[in-house]
Amino acid sequence: MSESTEAVADAPSSAKMETRDVNVFYGDNQAIKNVSLDIADRSVTALIGPSGCGKSTYLRALNRMNDTIDLCRVEGSILLDGEDIYDRGVDPVEVRRRVGMVFQKSNPFPKSIFDNVAFGLRIGGESNKDLIAQRVEESLRGAALWDEVKDRLQSSALGLSGGQQQRLCIARCLAVWPEVILMDEPASALDPIATAKIEELIRELREKYTIVIVTPSMQQAARVSDFTAFFYMGELVEHGDTGRMFTRPSKKRTEEYISGRFG
Repeated sequence: MSESTEAVADAPSSAKMETRDVNVFYGDNQAIKNVSLDIADRSVTALIGPSGCGKSTYLRALNRMNDTIDLCRVEGSILLDGEDIYDRGVDPVEVRRRVGMVFQKSNPFPKSIFDNVAFGLRIGGESNKDLIAQRVEESLRGAALWDEVKDRLQSSALGLSGGQQQRLCIARCLAVWPEVILMDEPASALDPIATAKIEELIRELREKYTIVIVTPSMQQAARVSDFTAFFYMGELVEHGDTGRMFTRPSKKRTEEYISGRFG
């Protein structure tokens, strides 16, 4: 194989998700090419690479969000605890509960703060008000937002700042007890103070959750992640321990991207 297509990986000791020979097509256009990658349990894996390299497409494949896109086709296998999430008998709704998603642009519903967090629980059939209230508080605490909103839970979520709205979306994700959290550039629209809070939260959440984050910032990847995967033109070039990736990358193309010589 050429250097651009032969991925180098430091295999994590315990993989929560495993992707094998994954290809993603939009019609005739192939966006992801033969990606095999283990995602370590209870850690942060950062996906980096130039714009349009397939990072977000790969991320969406991890919880079947690409199913909602016309003409999108996924090949290969994506395993969650050893089970292929694309098997015919697997419910994509249950996959998305176990593998939650936080998007680039915060998307709170035009409802109260409380109802935003409780939304997934109610959709899932939970009707016990005391249990819902408990889970809402737990989730807001988990998203480091409880102290800021506990006295205005019935106020509109749209009145929160941008950084608070993003943490609210994280709380909404936490409320349904996911095992994996996918984050697509979660701080790209935030100011430096709000970004720092999101990064601190990510470091705290990895104690309980497996996190995969797409980030346009190599500095952010270095700050928050345990493992880094470098994508280029739909291919996985290199994957390994973040410290090694940023100081001693094995591939010339990785070194060129990290040093700013292209991308």
